[in-house]
Parts: sequence; C-alpha cells; structure tokens
Amino acid sequence: MEVQETRVQTDRVLTIPNILSMARLVGVPLFLWLILRPEFGGPKSDGWALLVLALSGVSDYLDGKLARRWNQISSLGRLLDPAADRLYILSTLVGLTWREILPLWLTAVLLARELVLLVMVGILRRHGYPPPQVNFLGKAATFNLMYAFPLLLLSDGNGWISSLAAIFGWAFAGWGTTLYWWAGVLYVVQVRRLVRADATAD
Repeated sequence: MEVQETRVQTDRVLTIPNILSMARLVGVPLFLWLILRPEFGGPKSDGWALLVLALSGVSDYLDGKLARRWNQISSLGRLLDPAADRLYILSTLVGLTWREILPLWLTAVLLARELVLLVMVGILRRHGYPPPQVNFLGKAATFNLMYAFPLLLLSDGNGWISSLAAIFGWAFAGWGTTLYWWAGVLYVVQVRRLVRADATAD
C-alpha cells in the first residue's frame, strides 16, 4: 500500500510496480478459490493459499519500494495498490469467516471500518477532494492483518505449530484491528477538517 509521497507522479501505465500490483489483483480470486475448496468438496489447499498470500505480501513491498527507487510513482499505482490490499483483506475475511476460522463479530468490525472509509471518500468527492492518502498507521494496520490472516489459516489444524500460529495470529489480528480503526478515525478527523475549511471559505 503506497504511503503518501511528495515525488512527481507519472501517467505511465506499464511500469514494473504497476505490473506487480496487477499481478496481485489477479491473485485475489485464485486465493479465494484455494481457501474455499474444502467447503465445496475439494481437497484442502491451504498450503497453496498461504503461498499466494505470501507472494502478494512480497509484491506489496516491492511495488512501493521500486516505484520510489525508480521514480515510477503513478496515478494508476496509487489506485491499484490500495485496491489490491483491500481486496485481499476482503477475500481473506470471506474465506476465513466461511470456514469459521474467524468469528463473525471480528469480520463485522473490520468491514464496518471499510464502510466508514467509503462514506468519507464520498464526502470528499462531493467537496471536490481526492481520496485520502494512506498514512503510516494504515500501512502498519494492513501489515499486521496480512501477518494475522495466514497465521490464523495455519492454526486450522493440529499440533504445536497450529497452536503457536493461533497465538501469534490472534495477537497480530488484535493489533491490526486496533490500528485499522485508529487509522480510520484519523481519516474521519482529516475529512472533518477539510469540510470545515470549505464551509469557512464559503
């Protein structure tokens, strides 16, 4: 997920960072299919699902790193990168909740934050502002959740590895959820200030 930058953006589409983000988007339905195979009578493919999730995490790091290093920060990249993050979070929530690895209340809490952010984006557009840039807190929240989900998926088994994965998975889930909402509250405060500034200017 791209953190706010002051560097010049490019309108180029076929850059290496954008291609990595597009590949992450293609991996979303593949990941969801792998994680839900057991629910439809297929074999358990959690190992492959974890691999897709791990590769998405690596590409998430690389696309931002390379975009900054090669001066390939683009308008499209600023859309693709957070979109891929949110789709992975959404697909993981659907898969893990469907398999009853995640409780419904936690899924509801995370989805409620997304709903709040959508409302804020709508308010900004109505006032002529673009969506807010992702801050470091939002980035940290996403990283925590991206660690939590594969660990919780790994905990769906037997043995000491599954028990250890459950402990660390729930720790990351707790921190990630807290930071996710904290970042959301900061977005709400930011939007409120912009709207108030517009009202004062009028």
